[in-house]
Amino acid sequence: MTPLPVVYVSDMEKSLRFYRCLGLAERTRSRSNAWVELSGPDGQLALHRAEGMSPPDPPAEPAEAVAAGRVTLAFVCPGPLEELAQRLALAGFATRRGIADEAFGRSLVVADPDGLLIQVNEHDEELYT
Repeated sequence: MTPLPVVYVSDMEKSLRFYRCLGLAERTRSRSNAWVELSGPDGQLALHRAEGMSPPDPPAEPAEAVAAGRVTLAFVCPGPLEELAQRLALAGFATRRGIADEAFGRSLVVADPDGLLIQVNEHDEELYT
């Protein structure tokens, strides 16, 4: 079984531009453009057009969202986070929290176009070999 997280978005094209910037590629799209499935080297993500839904206010930082039943979206970056941060900035997407040291390596937090906070991790290769 393969997990398929679904993110509800208000602007499909703007969201696609953001998630492509993170390194995901479009895999398939509905005929009505109501949903798109994206894939990366090790996973998938679906975007679904939101209808009458609003994001939670305020969004929790991924590291603070540790309550039971809560889910956060995180990605593992295959390269240096500095390169990703620069790519996001050039595309007009600012990071919400800069690069920080973690027990597993390093991370940064970025908001998608609808304000969903996403943690992007860079693993310490010594821990993951």
